[in-house]
Amino acid sequence: MNTTQDPVWRTALSGAQILFVAFGATVLVPLLTGLNPSLALLGAGVGTLIFQICTKRQVPIYLGSSFAFIAPVIYSVQTWGMPATLGALASASFFYYVAAGLVKWRGVGLIHKLLPPVVIGPVVMVIGLGLAQVAVGMATGKAGDAQVVPYETAIAIAAISLLATMLTAIRARGLLKLVPILVGVAVGYVVSLFVGIVDFTKVSEAAWIAMPAFGTPEFNLAAILFMIPVAIAPIVEHVGGILAIGSVAGKDFTESPGLHRTLLGDGLAVNVVGLFGGPPVTTYGEVTGAVMLTKNYNPVVMTWAACFAILMAFVGKFGALLQTIPLPVMGGIMVLLFGSIAGIGLKTLMDARVNLSSARNLCIVSVTLVTGIGGLGVTIGSFSLQGISLCGVLAVLLNLLLPEEPEAS
Repeated sequence: MNTTQDPVWRTALSGAQILFVAFGATVLVPLLTGLNPSLALLGAGVGTLIFQICTKRQVPIYLGSSFAFIAPVIYSVQTWGMPATLGALASASFFYYVAAGLVKWRGVGLIHKLLPPVVIGPVVMVIGLGLAQVAVGMATGKAGDAQVVPYETAIAIAAISLLATMLTAIRARGLLKLVPILVGVAVGYVVSLFVGIVDFTKVSEAAWIAMPAFGTPEFNLAAILFMIPVAIAPIVEHVGGILAIGSVAGKDFTESPGLHRTLLGDGLAVNVVGLFGGPPVTTYGEVTGAVMLTKNYNPVVMTWAACFAILMAFVGKFGALLQTIPLPVMGGIMVLLFGSIAGIGLKTLMDARVNLSSARNLCIVSVTLVTGIGGLGVTIGSFSLQGISLCGVLAVLLNLLLPEEPEAS
């Protein structure tokens, strides 16, 4: 397809299709974490446009809400509150700037040296499994300690949502295969309507056109120190995403516009979106799949997708409708989602053929998993690291400090 000469209406239609593909995952993150779904749409749109400015609109990629931050955000909100969490999310961009500077200075090889698979794999597994009990709680109809949906009803709806998502991911073809979360939520929502657990009060009270309720970030050092290391995983995900879209489009985007520019664009997007209350954004693999399927490599398509996302953020009734999705529907999706994130961490170790018979590698993986999933915390005065952030720092330090094993003679 010669994308450069497509009529405007066709490019706009392609943009709407991209938003459809990315929509389910984009709004799922705020629905799970208590952030505003309208701000997630606004953040995805604004973040994508910031990325395009930084990369001179050369890369056909879309930025949506990052799954890596789901568990950390839930923990942070419970521990420090929403304003401190928003400030911490905005500060998570710090690592992106460091990574961009290192790539500009020494090339991408330095990132791979600091963050090899033996570090990334277990950290990603911790991100997935760290709050597995939250997924189970939601799937059984619990919000904290309160049973908000009867157990039998909740577990049935969660199972149906989970099954629909899995079957779509396994058996669907074409564009439908790219939106399993959207299908799972839709099926679970319809079942919830039949059993009468959907409350439309917020929808009837909401205006058609409304300004999203922007967050007010506060900068709490403990929350910031907790959140910053979480960015390690999405940075690696970003590098993989840029390489993937490059192979699909037949271009080396790490050379032009350059990996340092794409990292800077992603970091700035995370920074800006966090400041107004949206979830952190990252490059979307679903969109890369859609680009591969449609063979439309025109970055202008992503501009249209971003603009449509921004427009939808100001439709008040739409944002209210998203918030009517029942708890067990989200819980069913989370069971698969958190497990999938952990699976990606395991796949990272397997693909790189990390030798777990090696005492050194086993030490790194073991300490990372137990400190992360166990929620170990270290506090020295006002300085505090715990859970995911602590295990991320430990993994990097252990990899740098532990001696290599002597080769068998």
